[in-house]
Amino acid sequence: MSEDFMIGASDLLRWAETLSAVARTGLGFTESLYEQERFLEVLHVASDIRAAAIDEAVSEEMYEDWLDSVGEGVAGYVTPKCAVAAIVGNENNEILLTQRADSGWWLYPVGWADVGYSPSEVAIKEAHEETGIEVEVVSLIAVIDGFRMGFSRHPLYSILFHCKPIGGTLEGHPLETSAVGYFSRDNLPQPLAGAHRWVDLAFAAIEGEQRACDFDVARTPPWRG
Repeated sequence: MSEDFMIGASDLLRWAETLSAVARTGLGFTESLYEQERFLEVLHVASDIRAAAIDEAVSEEMYEDWLDSVGEGVAGYVTPKCAVAAIVGNENNEILLTQRADSGWWLYPVGWADVGYSPSEVAIKEAHEETGIEVEVVSLIAVIDGFRMGFSRHPLYSILFHCKPIGGTLEGHPLETSAVGYFSRDNLPQPLAGAHRWVDLAFAAIEGEQRACDFDVARTPPWRG
């Protein structure tokens, strides 16, 4: 599969999710039957685009899933989900990674933000649940758009915290992970999810380099980039 095609598929996916969000938000706020019909048509188009982007034969299932998620008013305003991650380095400047049981991909400890916890608390909780390692948060190092990392299952923002280990025993979650471990920069396991976007900034933090919090540069203009 060519690089040009991959870039095109990524754009198609982003446009499909954007159209879907506009349509579902519109359905959540409008009381006009005329507008509801138009938003449903936009949702159908978005599901077709998404199916084409990820090479799925059927788009109706995605359309039904999106439709089931429509709420009313503020509850119906579609926004990206929020994931929180722990970038954990040891005294050898190695990074703590987990192999996801569902996909086989390697990544830092990360999970959806939970109600009742601050973002830093979620990072601590995820690191311990997924790896058995107790950590304390050192700094916020990045806020990243999941689409730009190559993640496609859900529109999401990832909040990355640099953490240092303070205790615990290395032990993967029995359901969420199939392996865990510390890895040096020149010995990272494969396949590694979104590596092009986070490896440099993660090891910069682990190695003690002082940087401002990283974020995705805005496109010009943002809605057309």
